[in-house]
Amino acid sequence: MDNKGFSRGSLNSFQSSTSDEDLVEITEGSLDFNLSDDVPPIDREMAQGFTSYNGNGLHGSNKVVDFLEVPGLGTYEDFNTIDWVREKSRDRDRHREILSKSKESTWALLHSVSDAFSGWMLMLLIGLFAGSLAGLIDISSHWMTDLKEGICVNWFWFNHEQCCWKSEDVKFEDRNNCPEWRSWSQLILGASEGAFPYILNYIMYIIWALLFSLLAVLLVRNFAPYACGSGIPEIKTILSGFIIRGYLGKWTLMIKTMTLVLAVSSGLSLGKEGPLIHVACCCGNILCHLFTKYRKNEAKRREVLSAAAAAGVSVAFGAPIGGVLFSLEEVSYYFPLKTLWRSFFAALVAAFTLRSINPFGNSRLVLFYVEFHTPWHLIELIPFILLGIFGGLWGAFFIRGNIAWCRRRKTTKLGHYPVTEVLVVTAITAILAFPNDYTRTSSSELISELFNDCGLLDSSKLCDYNNDFNSTNVGSLPDRSARSGVYTALWQLSLALIFKAVITIFTFGIKVPSGLFIPSMAVGAIMGRLMGVSMEQLAFHHRDWFLFKGWCSQGADCITPGLYAMVGAAACLGGATRMTVSLVVIMFELTGGLEYIVPLMAAAMTSKWVADALGRESIYDAHIHLNGYPFLEAKEEFSHKTLAMDVMRPRRNDPSLTVITQDSMTVADIEAAITETTYSGFPVVVSRESQRLVGFVLRRDLIISIESARKKREGVVSTSRIYFTEHMPPQPPTSPPSLKLRSIMDLSPFTITDQTPMEIVVDIFRKLGLRQCLVTHNGRLLGIITKKDVLKHIAQMANQDPDSILFN
Repeated sequence: MDNKGFSRGSLNSFQSSTSDEDLVEITEGSLDFNLSDDVPPIDREMAQGFTSYNGNGLHGSNKVVDFLEVPGLGTYEDFNTIDWVREKSRDRDRHREILSKSKESTWALLHSVSDAFSGWMLMLLIGLFAGSLAGLIDISSHWMTDLKEGICVNWFWFNHEQCCWKSEDVKFEDRNNCPEWRSWSQLILGASEGAFPYILNYIMYIIWALLFSLLAVLLVRNFAPYACGSGIPEIKTILSGFIIRGYLGKWTLMIKTMTLVLAVSSGLSLGKEGPLIHVACCCGNILCHLFTKYRKNEAKRREVLSAAAAAGVSVAFGAPIGGVLFSLEEVSYYFPLKTLWRSFFAALVAAFTLRSINPFGNSRLVLFYVEFHTPWHLIELIPFILLGIFGGLWGAFFIRGNIAWCRRRKTTKLGHYPVTEVLVVTAITAILAFPNDYTRTSSSELISELFNDCGLLDSSKLCDYNNDFNSTNVGSLPDRSARSGVYTALWQLSLALIFKAVITIFTFGIKVPSGLFIPSMAVGAIMGRLMGVSMEQLAFHHRDWFLFKGWCSQGADCITPGLYAMVGAAACLGGATRMTVSLVVIMFELTGGLEYIVPLMAAAMTSKWVADALGRESIYDAHIHLNGYPFLEAKEEFSHKTLAMDVMRPRRNDPSLTVITQDSMTVADIEAAITETTYSGFPVVVSRESQRLVGFVLRRDLIISIESARKKREGVVSTSRIYFTEHMPPQPPTSPPSLKLRSIMDLSPFTITDQTPMEIVVDIFRKLGLRQCLVTHNGRLLGIITKKDVLKHIAQMANQDPDSILFN
């Protein structure tokens, strides 16, 4: 680690080129702590200096081909895991090199300053882009959602609410009805009442919903298959070090932005919050290409993606602090302190940008911002905890049902017809949703109405109370008896609860962008509002009960149904996602009420406990497991008493481990080993007899090096000898040129003994982010353990199918 070649090689390996369509485009390489260069050095003089290394460069000797300038070395293949140790070491070397040069000239000092400032500049750009795209998505989805019911004839680019704002012939009590807004029956038939207008509006609603969903699924299928779904399971896997090339590329960003608007507008039971995190991470990945230190290093890029995820939650909920905590609690695998501050800055800029756009026209960051005026009472913790139990039960039910349906989709012919599935789900949703006012409206508007604290001027059926009192304080109205409108609304909400709870199971995971936050919150908000109104009427009619005696007096505002809706929304979202701290902070930022943190905490913890008792995995972890991604969960403890020798390969009855000797193999031998096996890398030993370990070399690096040698130098044939030693023996004059591949070898692979407990091995893989480690016995190489082997062993110990782990 102290030799000169280490620092030079690590610095120069930052010269690799990447495409902005690729996630983290560097594709699978060795723990390259020696010389490994991804592309030729940009500086010609630097290149000339490298060819003189060890006196045997590409132009130094006519008998030896060394590899110091080959593009692609030290990169990562698709669907493989990065090496965190290698990436962090490369970044430290790059940083030391910049610091040492900063004292030599003013230009180098400016370069050092710009390098230090580049992270904050990148966060600023991510916040601006994420906030702008979120504003565009919000405005477009509101307009297209209202398009299913009618159009503003004077200003067609206005949605229903904006159209009536512009109207001069509308009263506040009837603010949603204005002559400028026409339903489709009014435009076509000239009437809005009666059976025929209702049927026409019904048909137009279904046609628009089918059209939007058809466009969405066709765009996803034909242009960006990765744009479907929520994106959070894949984001979690990517942040843990996995490569999914193209998942955060520019095509995915463009198609996801467009199809998210279409999917939300179609009326499907899905939200835009999860996909907005994916959109923000796409912005972060693409913008990384503007800055060398993030473009060339996978670990650094994942720090940026963690901050981008925080910005995504910030614009999704208008909750910058909640976004940072969500990234820390739920999606990030590696979250150093500097990433915390940069995430906060990115979330702040994104929220400020969205607020400047003002997509909802209410000077708020979210559609359902509310403020409650009545404090809660201690006895109300009982219904709050009951809502937490409901949220946990629904979360566990939803996860099991959705995973069973998605597994059926993957294992049957259903998965071959994504367009048909989307259209069928959309048709069923539209047919069942239109007759009910609370399912016909968008989920965000539904939640907004459920969270609302009824005032004297509210025209909603949920606010149809007997206002037979004398009060000048309209900010805090006393509890009132419900009229027929409230009971009608309760029946409709009960039907909406069943509909939303069931249809979301079949909607989440179809081949359009689909978020889970809003549907989960809608289910919980409906249940909470039902319980809140019930408690309100009990308190009004039975003030002498022991539950209400002493704190709920005549003429007092005792119960706030909107608060119950908010607590129920938090409970169901927590039951499905297992969020706790970030969930409470997000809900607090939504409402702006400090005094309601305790009810939210009680409901969130109760829902998590209940859901964990029925199943340990959140919906995102369950989808990671279903897709076979190599995600090593840091929250789970491994307590089984097994040893490294029980997990390593080869096993006792398997063929011996395929190894490469440091100085006795030819090109033909190496190519045979590559052809006959599918291993991603090979240990390098002194000899087959001694099995004394020298290093580790990656399959991809071997292939690239040999191919490059054949192109760059004539005379390299199958009998050319390959050396991994520092010094080479003299070659006969008639022998073909030799290949010196020491520069592509990792000279310090991580090793353990065969008696190491697997509890320690799992901890090492989690904390160091290893891809593989070598197993030795008395100093001799015995076997190898990869991340995939560790995951399979964990699954086997948990009585799960180890073959469900598909990637390394």
